[in-house]
Amino acid sequence: MSSIKVIGGGKLKGETKIQGSKNAALPIIAATVLNKGVTILKNCPKILDVFHMIKVLNELGCMATWEGNTLIVDTTTITSTKVSESSVQKMRSSILFLGALLGRSHEVSIAYPGGCSIGKRPIDFHLDSIKSMNVSQEFLGEDKDIIYCHTDKIIGTDVFLKFPSVGATQNVILTAVLAEGVTRIYNAAREPEVLELCNFLIEAGARICGRGTAFIEIEGVRRLHDVEYRLPADRIVAGTYMAAVAAVGGEVILHDTPVGQLDSVIRVLDKIGCSIRTTDEYMRISSNKRPLPYGILKTQPYPGFPTDMQSQLMTVLSIADGKSTIIEEIFESRFQNVSELKRMGANITESKNKAVISGVKRLKGAQVVAHDLRAGAALVIAGIAAEGETIVRNANSIERGYEDICRDLSILGANVQYCSDNII
Repeated sequence: MSSIKVIGGGKLKGETKIQGSKNAALPIIAATVLNKGVTILKNCPKILDVFHMIKVLNELGCMATWEGNTLIVDTTTITSTKVSESSVQKMRSSILFLGALLGRSHEVSIAYPGGCSIGKRPIDFHLDSIKSMNVSQEFLGEDKDIIYCHTDKIIGTDVFLKFPSVGATQNVILTAVLAEGVTRIYNAAREPEVLELCNFLIEAGARICGRGTAFIEIEGVRRLHDVEYRLPADRIVAGTYMAAVAAVGGEVILHDTPVGQLDSVIRVLDKIGCSIRTTDEYMRISSNKRPLPYGILKTQPYPGFPTDMQSQLMTVLSIADGKSTIIEEIFESRFQNVSELKRMGANITESKNKAVISGVKRLKGAQVVAHDLRAGAALVIAGIAAEGETIVRNANSIERGYEDICRDLSILGANVQYCSDNII
């Protein structure tokens, strides 16, 4: 297990390029299973979660190779429709193979996902929706934690989601692409990653209408074909580096930023004192003063403020010039960073899904633990803004979604580096 050592002090300045999108890559990698051939994914991020999805592909009998940041996936042959229990426990996105394998092979065996550090994230919406598409479900094993789904044919139907779940929306799309008839999803998730999955599938021969809206219609086709597709830049990575500038000040240019996907983040950062200018090719963000407080910030499904940016903004607001409130409405355990920020001198009061943050002038370096991917990135930002040395343990969790957060922030002038726990 590795850690990240951060020496605080100084502003950020320079330019860096935003990596390919994690949340777009994962469902699209699962979707490659639907094509009996070769898929080429350009601008694919080399992160732990992508490596894990590749491992699942290998378990299924598929092959994947890298050429730089291009991932070449050969799914001509599938020798297994079973996703191992360890795979699902390591990464919940493995559940996306549920819909992909059903669509390809009409059967799948997959473990029920375990707990998650940021919340329960049950898959009832996935299972209920897929069941309505003429799919039988059995729960096997001593603890009934193995889901076996099978059907002689998938039949399109109307699916009404009680909540616009991203994963459930994606799994229904994956199941429906090769189905008989038409599937209509009501109250579908509108996140950019759902739109990208639809765009990819359309390029491969799928028939999908309503992409990017709350109503998606999929007309089943007989087969998909080989495709070459470029993944977009990662909106959360871009937002993370924007938050870093908001916290410590400076002026940074972020190339390949998906500006259109960051409206809610831009609005918040503008209100707390950042200056943001955008073009079709890059974003310039600057700040030269202590952040202003933000009255009440609520996380919401897209296009609202993303829960994946909540931890980073909590770090920024912990040193704001006044009192702010964050209400987390997506995941019930997303405030695990509160105790870590308190170690660094933050003044935060937490009650259920609400955190009241009274900004302090300066955080102080400390040893902290990254409880999840985004929380870890937020603690790195806290370390840059703090006085003295900060050690962020469990840095492996950050590598799930950031190709090299130390490289990127070092380019911008931060004193950040990976180190082994045994030399701390």
